[in-house]
This record gives sequence, C-alpha cells and structure tokens, in this order.
Amino acid sequence: MQKYLFKNIHLVNEGKIQALDLLTNGERIEKIGSQLDNKRGAIEINCEGKFLLPGIIDDQVHFREPGLTHKATIYTESKAAVAGGVTSFMEMPNTIPNALTVNLLEDKYNIAAQSSLANYSFFMGVSNTNAEEVLKVNKLKESICGVKIFMGASTGNMLVDNYGTLEKIFRESEVLIATHCEDEKIIKENYQRIKNEKSVLSAADHPLIRDDNACYESSLSAIQLAKKYNSRLHILHISTEKELQLFGNMLPLKDKRITAEVCVHHLHFTAYDYERLGYKIKCNPAIKAPYNKEALWKALLDDRLDVIATDHAPHLLSEKEGDYEHAHAGLPLVQHPLLLMLHYYRQGKISLEKIVEKMSHAVADCFNIKDRGYIREGYFADLVMVDMNLHTTVSKENILYKCRWSPLENFTFPATITNTFINGNMVYGNGVWNESIKGQRLKFGPSNSPKGED
Repeated sequence: MQKYLFKNIHLVNEGKIQALDLLTNGERIEKIGSQLDNKRGAIEINCEGKFLLPGIIDDQVHFREPGLTHKATIYTESKAAVAGGVTSFMEMPNTIPNALTVNLLEDKYNIAAQSSLANYSFFMGVSNTNAEEVLKVNKLKESICGVKIFMGASTGNMLVDNYGTLEKIFRESEVLIATHCEDEKIIKENYQRIKNEKSVLSAADHPLIRDDNACYESSLSAIQLAKKYNSRLHILHISTEKELQLFGNMLPLKDKRITAEVCVHHLHFTAYDYERLGYKIKCNPAIKAPYNKEALWKALLDDRLDVIATDHAPHLLSEKEGDYEHAHAGLPLVQHPLLLMLHYYRQGKISLEKIVEKMSHAVADCFNIKDRGYIREGYFADLVMVDMNLHTTVSKENILYKCRWSPLENFTFPATITNTFINGNMVYGNGVWNESIKGQRLKFGPSNSPKGED
C-alpha cells in the first residue's frame, strides 16, 4: 500500500491552522505531528508554503447518469470534482430512469463503482406513489446518504405534492430527508401573471417567477412536517433572506434535527448578473436580488446555514439558449467551489478555517459520514493541497465538465489546487492523473477510524 509523508504543511483543520507533518499509510492517515521521520519508506512531499485541507464533500450534485449522458457522466463530472478538491459527492435521483426503486438506486452505485474517481453516495428519490419503496432504505441507512423530495417543480415523476405521501415519509423515514423547497402553486401563479403582463419573458424574470414567497412557503411546510414527526430534515440550496428566519444557530450541528445548505452560486451571483450571463445562470431556486446574497453570507458565518454545496447541474450550452420556457435550469460548478470560496477568503469575507468547516467538517457531521471530513489519525486520507501563491483562470481549455462550459469562464481565482488525494491515492497531482483506483461508496454511522496498517 502507498505511503506519503507531507512535510512542512500548513494544516487547516478543526478551527486551526498549524505547521505540521502528516503520514498516510494506504487508505488512511497514520500520524500527524511535528518533524515526523521518514522511517517507513513513504514518498516524501515537500509542502513548504502550501495548505493541506480535508477533501471537500459536496452534498448536492447532478451527474446525469444514467439516461442523460449527453450532458454528463459520473466519470466526467467526478474527474472535474477531483480537480476542484471535491473528494466525495452525493448525487440526486432525477436521472432517467428516476431512482425511485432500490434496484434503480443500486444501478447507479454499480456505475459509480466502475467509473467514479471520487467517493460517492446517491439519494433515493421520492414520488407521489413510491412511499413503501422509499422506506425500504431504512434497512440500508449505513450505505445511503438520504432520500430526496422535490417539494416543487422537477423533472419526470418527482414532484411530490401528495400530502399523504409527504406525511408518511416524514413520519417513518429513519434516514435523512433532503428537500428542494419551492411552492409549485405560487410559481405557476407568478408565471401566469408576469406572462400576461410581458408576453415575452427573459432570464431576469426567473427570480420574480420563482420568488422568495415560493421558497419560504415550501421550506416552512417541510419544517412543520419535520417538527411534527421529529424527522431528520436537510433543506437544500436556501436562496432567500426570508427563509433564514426559519433557522436557528443555538444548537451544535450534531444536535440539530433540521439543517440547511447554501450553494456557491447563491453566494456569488445576484440578479444583476442576468444581464451579463442570461440563461447561463438560470437555476432552481433562482439567483435573486443582491440583499439575499448578503443575508446568506451573514447566515453562513453565524451558523444558521450549515453547509456549502454546488448543486452542480450541467446542460449543453445549446440547452441554455432559446426562450424562457425552453432554456434549461442548472449550471455546472463542481470543479470550482473551493477556489471560489478561496476568492472570498482573499477578500476577507470568510476564514480558511470556516471554509473547511462548512465544506468538509459540517457535511460529515450533518450526514454522519464515517471517518471522513476531518484530518484525523485513522480517518481516510481524503486530502487537498492548495497553493495560495498561484492563480487559476477558468478557460475552455481547463474545464473538465462534459458540457465544456462554466458561468465562471475568464474568472481568475487567487489560488491553485495542486494535489487531490482520495483514500490515500494521489488521483490528481499538478495536472497529472492516476485513474487506476476508483473512489469508494460512502458509509454512514458512528466513526470506527482504525489506524492505517501495512
């Protein structure tokens, strides 16, 4: 098994930045300390001036396989993720076919086992009619990240608006329930009103159609159900100031039954950017007026928002064109979330320690992921090395998504991700790839963290 000795690294972990050495042995971290000796034949890496972070865990991506592989595949998007320091991902069920049965869900795990360069998990999908099937995952809770409910518009048969189905899932699910919260009735009413007023809609109308009330009312409904049944609820991609009044920060994350996610595009773009980027930044929930962005940042820093994700949702550029009704919603982001947050670190908006907390530690705690999300002896060696003295400019030549575009093209980040290690393997190092060993299926439950062994 491969061993690496990281020397003279700035280790960003558990609220501290420390100058330490780190030894990996096979899949796991064996030793963290000062001036470790290389007595065991490890490959030594001189990390002078660089930072070592726990791998980013993205709890919301759409990798499009099976059924939509003209847009993306688990292989292509996991490779982009790894280049961006994302070592583990959780993928959504609205593929084709929708992952609405345990067998269809396992089909996705089988694809990932053969092709994913990053560690992986997949959400079980909920429809109005598959509650009994969904509840089968109660017996699989150590190997499934959660169930996903679209409490708003979605593709296929995945809009869940049957209150009986919702009550049954919230009452009986023993696994985390993740929700996309937008109220379909409000969206349709807004659309019809604005369409009658304007006839021809534009990208800038998107946040007016999918407005803060649509988000708030749906999030409120989910929270009321979760409180009624003491469900473990995680609300995805909060995008409005109004929703933030629904969340508190008085409890430690591990004690929260209701948690919330914010996505990088809602922390970066505002409604003003529709003029420049048009449908490239059309997504659900919509990117909204600037005051929402500022409120989201405040809530992230005071811990009302628990984790940062991407909601990576690639489409071909040709699918992002045309009129309002036909331009697809979603944008590709999984290659750049860490770099984007490092941009805001350089601006003084967030600390390195807080970035690691919200993108690694908190995700591991929120989902109770075994032995990941922290740099600890005995944990898996999911590690990201960052050079804060090298800049990275996004261009078509270095975008790895299958769709080959990004809303961040021509943006220059103040850092470079030089190396990404997954389960102790240097999968990406200074532009060189080792794809011989694939990622692993995430496990959930209490940590067992065995020491690395020869």
